[in-house]
Amino acid sequence: MSFTDKAKNKAEQLAGAAKERIGEAAGNERMRGEGATQQGDARARQAGEHVKDAGRDAKDAFRK
Repeated sequence: MSFTDKAKNKAEQLAGAAKERIGEAAGNERMRGEGATQQGDARARQAGEHVKDAGRDAKDAFRK
């Protein structure tokens, strides 16, 4: 995973957390839900990238 991908995913996760907190403070359930979804999506992308990295590492280990 490139540094750019990591940074984008982290920024998306932080934006979702902020949106969720604002929605909670304002009593806006829709915004809170959108923030939670945004965080979940960013975490899922991050996990997918980790799986791809692990696959590449395993492939490289067998080549040596």
